Amino acid sequence: MLAQDSAAGGPRTPGTATRGETVPTVPPASKTAEAVDVTALLERGRTLATPVLRAAIDRLAPPMDTVAAYHFGWIDAQGRPAAGDGGKAVRPALAVLSAEVMSAAPETGIPGAVAVELVHNFSLLHDDLMDGDEQRRHRDTVWKVHGPAQAILVGDALFALAGEVLLELGTVEAGRATRRLTTATRALIDGQAQDISYEHRDRVTVEECLEMEGNKTGALLACASSIGAVLGGADDRTADTLEKYGYHLGLAFQAVDDLLGIWGDPDATGKQTWSDLRQRKKSLPVVAALAAGGPASERLGEILAADAKSSDVENFSEEEFAARAALIEEAGGREWTADEARRQHTIAIEALDAVDMPDRVREQFTALADFVVVRKR
Repeated sequence: MLAQDSAAGGPRTPGTATRGETVPTVPPASKTAEAVDVTALLERGRTLATPVLRAAIDRLAPPMDTVAAYHFGWIDAQGRPAAGDGGKAVRPALAVLSAEVMSAAPETGIPGAVAVELVHNFSLLHDDLMDGDEQRRHRDTVWKVHGPAQAILVGDALFALAGEVLLELGTVEAGRATRRLTTATRALIDGQAQDISYEHRDRVTVEECLEMEGNKTGALLACASSIGAVLGGADDRTADTLEKYGYHLGLAFQAVDDLLGIWGDPDATGKQTWSDLRQRKKSLPVVAALAAGGPASERLGEILAADAKSSDVENFSEEEFAARAALIEEAGGREWTADEARRQHTIAIEALDAVDMPDRVREQFTALADFVVVRKR
């Protein structure tokens, strides 16, 4: 049996995910939330944060400024202006929205939005190199274009800039926000270290996987969900509660990412087919399938144990990766992960009940949570 069964989150319902389609389905928490224009909400965060983000990047010495601009999609590999995919911008949207919990202007959350986005992209630059990922957002990754040294240096520079952007505000609230951001960053790094170590283990428990994903993804989304409120003067209880929303939203976000990492459409995700299987990641579908028991689970365990001793996994055929994915699904790993995304989504939404905020802001938090769990990339 899996370490977390249906008793942990109520009755489980079958997932609706199929390769290349939206995963998984989560009904909106209210009809009012359905009316929220999530695209506009995300675009607001991006629009408010981007000028400040560009100004921060301009502080970097050449060629780091150019390398960073390429990573953010502002220029192409030849240095020409580009309108690249800058990512989903969920974190800036959350940071700006959280300022409104305190009835502060959205602009209050901009330094927090920029700082969180800098830390997030610091992690992406390093993760792409460590994981050997050659594609992100439908084009070559920084280390592939500019080399590993630049990927490391620019990542380090983005992390340093994040602290600068907050601390130069010179307020008590900025100091509190910086403390929360550095704590989240340390957890993020812990999660990446766990992720790498798990790749070399035959078995990882569901609890270990959830702890790793809580560190790697949940911690920074938790910070994004509270940092604007902190800059707006929120007390620790309010900030901690908003962090609970963001943490569980992060677990839901990562569960969906894990599904997309195996069954996602490369045209939508911008990554290779079966990307997580190529990297031998112990993601939730894999870990859940191995923990399930039964013939498919046992066969999967045998195959992955043999893979761990092979140096040729990257050169496996599409059929070989498809066979592993089929075993994961047969063992129940895909359905369990979709159910877990829904469960974490529910916990995130319920956390909002403990915070007094304008109804409009609550509806937007809910709509963002729905967006995170129903997506193709």
